Amino acid sequence: MATTTDLQPIDRLEEKVRQLVGLIDTLRADRTQALDHVARLERDLDAATTRIGELESNTAEAVTLRDEREKIRLRVIEIISHIDKLNL
Repeated sequence: MATTTDLQPIDRLEEKVRQLVGLIDTLRADRTQALDHVARLERDLDAATTRIGELESNTAEAVTLRDEREKIRLRVIEIISHIDKLNL
């Protein structure tokens, strides 16, 4: 009976060690998943940042083209006005 009683704390310790090993394995798997998720989010962020840069460039180009179009429109109006004054 003394042998059984002496082994109970060791059995409990062994079970706790097994639980801790299981917890460590779970935490490692969770960490791996989290790192994968972070890497995926970083790639998505890089892609979004690139896309934003492209959109900003396109927006600037569109503004420039609108300004040029307005200048041309005003110039055409001026030319038409001059032609009208010639009474041709």
